[in-house]
Amino acid sequence: MRGGRPLPLSLRVPLLTVALMVLVGIIASQQVLTTLRNVQNERIRELAQLQIEALSVALGPLVLRKNVWEVYDTLDRATGETHVQRLVFTAVADENGNILAATDPRRAPLDSPIRALARDAQNLETLSIPDQGTDIRLLSDLVYQERKVGQILIEMDVSDLLAARGKAARLLLIGNAVATGFLALLGYFGMRRMLRPITLLVRHMRNSGERPEPIPQTDMPRGDTEMTRLFRSYNSMVSSIEAKAEADKRLANRERFVSLGRLSASLAHEINNPLGGLLNAADTIKTYADRPEVVRESAELLTRGLGHMRDVARATLDQNRLDRSGAVLVVEDFDDLHLLIRPEVSRRSQDLDWRINADQKALSHLAAAPVRQIVLNLLLNATEASGQGGKVGLRVSVLGGSLHIEVSDSGPGLSKVAAARLLGNGPASSEGGVGLRVVHDTTCELQGVIRLNRTDGMTVVTIELPLKPGQRGDKC
Repeated sequence: MRGGRPLPLSLRVPLLTVALMVLVGIIASQQVLTTLRNVQNERIRELAQLQIEALSVALGPLVLRKNVWEVYDTLDRATGETHVQRLVFTAVADENGNILAATDPRRAPLDSPIRALARDAQNLETLSIPDQGTDIRLLSDLVYQERKVGQILIEMDVSDLLAARGKAARLLLIGNAVATGFLALLGYFGMRRMLRPITLLVRHMRNSGERPEPIPQTDMPRGDTEMTRLFRSYNSMVSSIEAKAEADKRLANRERFVSLGRLSASLAHEINNPLGGLLNAADTIKTYADRPEVVRESAELLTRGLGHMRDVARATLDQNRLDRSGAVLVVEDFDDLHLLIRPEVSRRSQDLDWRINADQKALSHLAAAPVRQIVLNLLLNATEASGQGGKVGLRVSVLGGSLHIEVSDSGPGLSKVAAARLLGNGPASSEGGVGLRVVHDTTCELQGVIRLNRTDGMTVVTIELPLKPGQRGDKC
């Protein structure tokens, strides 16, 4: 319903039933009235034909002789008979159409043309009762011994037939109204009862929110009906949604652990490399404890090495702790990501282009944990795609009220499966890039936009994150 709330199905169906019943009632009433009209017309034609034939036999010789008084006397006697009380006026004319006699001489003076009285008269073959008026006129030839000897005009009273027709119409109208109202009320309650399961299903779906819940068995319709199968299908759909959500959650956790495992393997080398030098420095201090300049130089070496290991450990812990107590994004988060990804880049002898062009004021509108997770997963996929000696790039800038994050690599580009994991909302396949579904879901949670391009031999994944809550919307 335009401009307002649509009527519920429990009202629309009974109203439609009422409309159809009214239509059927009108059609049926028209058929009944048409049949009644045809029967009445046939009856009045039979009666008129009998009257014309009887008058023709009685008046034929008299009209031939033009015996006016005998014609008048015959008409007067015929009008007084009980079986012809329907006749209210009769006029007889000679073969030239001039009046010889009439039951009411004042209406039909002698020798006046009979055509003056027959302007709206009908013929016997098409005689019918009109919808208006109380009488009908019939003009017919007066035939005697198969010879036309004159004309006869009769006027019959049909008020009783019109009254019967009107009474039938009123009875049909009242009957249809009563039947329609009763059946409409019966249909309303019947439809309300039949649609009660659908109403329950709609209410249950509306109250379930974003996480639908199955319908309890106590609310299931009894028997193996269509409604029962519908409820079971809904419960199966809910179970499938829950299973999909759980599978996506397990897949996201697996991808996260895989990315952390790959990162830990690289970081182990990053930590193990300075350990040899630190142990040598400790041995040097033990050996030359009496030489202050050697101890001082070795202590400075220990301080630098331990500081580097401390930074690596802190960055790893921050990455693993996703909530980070709601900490906002800062420039140092990108320094941590650089520290985390550098061992992987170094191991593959890759060229890293790192450009951060965003001030702290703009970054503070976003949470640190999800942005770090997005960037790290994209960088890990970029390093893997670029291969040995490839190119990897990160560019962060603020454009048009959004934080633009571009991660590029010189690899062959994302496969169809990997691109579907990054850009699509459908079920995630177990194949494809590590963490791409995590990137997609996290970006959607931040109401961001993901774009994938291939230019100048480089695959570029662009993440646009709105900085202000007022600019955010459902963009995924």
